[in-house]
Amino acid sequence: MSNFDKRFGANMELLTKDLLINFLFIILPLFLLQLFYSLRFVYKIDKLKDILFTILSMLSIGLCMVFPFSIGDGLVFDLRRVPFILGVLYGGPRIGMLLLAFLIVTRGLIGIDIGLYISMLSFTASTIFLSIVSKYYIKMTLNKKLVTSGLLVAVSIQLTYLLITKFALLELPTYIWFQYFAVNIIATLMGTFLIEIIRINADLIEKLMKAEKLKIVSHLAASISHEVRNPLTTCKGFLQLSHQEETSPHLKNYIGTAIQELDRASNIINDYLTFAKPAPETMEKISVCVEVQNVVNILTPLANMSNVQLKTSKVEFIECYILGNQRRLQQSLINIVKNGIESMHAGGELEINLSSDYSAVRIEIRDEGKGMSQHQINRLGEPYFTTKENGTGLGMMVSFSLIKGMGGQVNVDSEVGKWTSFSIEFPVVQ
Repeated sequence: MSNFDKRFGANMELLTKDLLINFLFIILPLFLLQLFYSLRFVYKIDKLKDILFTILSMLSIGLCMVFPFSIGDGLVFDLRRVPFILGVLYGGPRIGMLLLAFLIVTRGLIGIDIGLYISMLSFTASTIFLSIVSKYYIKMTLNKKLVTSGLLVAVSIQLTYLLITKFALLELPTYIWFQYFAVNIIATLMGTFLIEIIRINADLIEKLMKAEKLKIVSHLAASISHEVRNPLTTCKGFLQLSHQEETSPHLKNYIGTAIQELDRASNIINDYLTFAKPAPETMEKISVCVEVQNVVNILTPLANMSNVQLKTSKVEFIECYILGNQRRLQQSLINIVKNGIESMHAGGELEINLSSDYSAVRIEIRDEGKGMSQHQINRLGEPYFTTKENGTGLGMMVSFSLIKGMGGQVNVDSEVGKWTSFSIEFPVVQ
């Protein structure tokens, strides 16, 4: 047995202890992240989410590096790659570069030796590849995320092993490498699983808060809509009678303005009432192609006035049907398309695409407007939330509610200052 093997055989228990301590350094920041996700709904500190995630990833990396297991010749074992890889996968390229810089600087402060150069090579290569994968990783299912993160850690460890054997000229014992490999994989899978649990819990809390708000608005709408509509109708009737009388032009103008505002108030009440009872009263077979064309015809004059070009891509050639209510489907699409037109102050193109397969039909509405942040996307459909200066948020709230009532789903993607895309999906009816 070589001196290298004897040295590691004597320190086997120490290796296990230090790697388990590193494992705790990975778990601790995740519990702090869970605490933050619970507090952000109370104190409205959502903007600090990326900053805190970066800081906690750095904390985990730093603690792992400060308490490593040394194998001599400037080489150390630790689990820094686990929080590093998870940080890049969930944080994206920008956070990945920050973590890489932090890791290299911290390793340089520990000592400038062969281990530093191996870390620079392996983690720089990993950062480039992880930044590309992160764009697709965040949209994967849990099973795919577990497999992907485990494979990425395995490849990263293998890369480090090749660099150690090539530049440090060391042949590491198989049992040492296997133990290190196994702990890294287990830590990665558990870290991925815990992060997903934290994200799922945060989504559930947010949905519960939205549901509570919507429930309050629904009860309010059902209780007051009819009572308020009756006096409005009476006032509008008397104003219309007065408008027909011989009066001065100024007074006629005032009465006309009052009638318009009463109509606007009535429309808002209708939106509330529609939201209170989103499920269609009668379900019928609807041609999505026909309804999309109707929406385009209705909103073309508004688009022309706003210097917006409405484009449809082969909509008329796709025959697909859904089960729903024709009027409410049309109302939902009009609200979304109208918002897209109004978001393009300098004009542009709004494209409506229709696609279908054996199970679902999809309507994609994409504009070239001012776009939305992820925080704004998450709040779409909430009562009174709007990105327009003079909006009420009720139109989008009603649209989301009606689409859901017909068994549909809405997915929103956007880039601030460039575009917004609404993808609406319904089950197909044969």
